[in-house]
Formats: sequence, structure tokens, C-alpha cells
Amino acid sequence: MIDTQLRGRVALVTGANHGIGAATAVALAAQGVAVFLTYKRLEAVNHRAYPEAYDRARGAGADEVLRRVREAGGTAVAVEADLTAPGAPEDLFDQAEQALGPVEILVNNASGWLSDTFTPSHHDHFGRPLRRLDAETFDRQFAVDARAAALLIAEFARRHIERGARWGRIIGLTSGGPDGFPTEVSYGAAKAAQENYTMSAAYELGQYGVTANMVYPAATDTGWVNQEVERAVVANSPLRHVGRPEDVADLITFLASEQARCVTGQRIRLH
Repeated sequence: MIDTQLRGRVALVTGANHGIGAATAVALAAQGVAVFLTYKRLEAVNHRAYPEAYDRARGAGADEVLRRVREAGGTAVAVEADLTAPGAPEDLFDQAEQALGPVEILVNNASGWLSDTFTPSHHDHFGRPLRRLDAETFDRQFAVDARAAALLIAEFARRHIERGARWGRIIGLTSGGPDGFPTEVSYGAAKAAQENYTMSAAYELGQYGVTANMVYPAATDTGWVNQEVERAVVANSPLRHVGRPEDVADLITFLASEQARCVTGQRIRLH
């Protein structure tokens, strides 16, 4: 069903060349949202514990996503961008406004993810490579998952308020946040920071018609799930399945919809 309140809106979705970001771009476009998607092609992991498809997806451009958007009858513009670059948030909003109009939906999906730990272990229990936490692993993840997300929210809020808008949506992605994330400790901590910024946005920006929420997906196969991981996830999942990017995109699309107009300041977990 098409949400007529979403038709003609403009969304900025980060990290949208594959996985959850790509699925979100397609799902929003199918509702008539014009999508400005950003992405950054990442280096290959090159490790036997990760399927080759994962490296291909991480290193891909946005052509396939744009094709899927067009097939869904939607409109999208893709820009490769380093979210940690000085001035990146302002520049991206400028480009989005020039191409599609003012951004009304912000989806903070991009991540600087890598696995790090306080222990001397070189591999996690699935045999995937680990690094000991250091300044580099901290900076990489906080620069994207916390700082860039916060600055994008700030730029969204500034423009929204200055133009006197009364409708807006901010949606972030998390993975455990304040609960801790063993073997991905900087990732979990950076997501906890993003959660805090987003909850603050919910309270501060509600008076301007903006809702702000975090989505906590189940273990979602964006290309990284091998057979061993799948068995472990299925055994421990209440629904006995591995999540799909489309599952998360459906929830994000709901949170952007008129039906979710009174949902704000929430961390919603999928299983």
C-alpha cells in the first residue's frame, strides 16, 4: 500500500550501495520518496570467514541500487562520499537540495565497522579476524557511526528549522549500543553514542514536527553470513531465521510513514 503522505518527500540515506541502505532506498522509492543516497566503496576484507559476495557488495558502486529504484518506479540520485571529510554533511545536503529538494527524511545507515577487542585474541569464535582496540579502530568507527551521524542530524535540524518545516523523520541504525558488543567493542560504543544523539534529537526536535528513532536489526545477512554463522543465528533467534535487509527497510519505511507520526525516541528491535 502506498502512503500518500510520503509521496514527494525527499530522503537522504547513507551507506546505500548495498545491504540495508540499498534496501531502504528501494523501499522508500516505492512509496514515492525521492532518494538521495550516499555510499563509499570499501576495501575488501579478503578473509576466508567472509563470503566473496560480501567483498563485492562493499566495493560496489550504486548502479545496481539505482536500477532497482527505477524498477520500483522511483527517483534516486547517488553520490560517493566520505562522511568523515570536513564539510561533508553540509555539502551532501546542498547536493540533495539542488537535485531533489529539501531533505525531510534522514537515514543514518553508514558504518565504519570493523571488529576490535580488549583481549589478545586474533579471531572471534567464528574464526573472523579481530584487532586489538587502538586509536585507529576507535577513530574509524566513531568518525562515521557517531560524529558523522551527529553532524548529519545537526545539519538536518538547522535547515529544517530555518525553512519553517513542520514534518521530518530521523532514523538511525544500531547494534546493541549501551548493552556492549564483545569482539566489536568500538562499533558497539559508537552506536551507543549515535543512539544518544538520536534520542536527544527526539526530545529537542519534536516541537518542530520531527520524530527520531533507532532501529536495532536482528543479525541481518548483507553478504557477511556464512554457513556457520547462519546455524548459530538460527539456533538463537526467537524466529529461527537470519534477517534480510528488506525486513529492516520495511521498519524504516514504517517509521517514516504517517502511521508512525507519534513514534519517537524509541529503539525498536527486530528478531
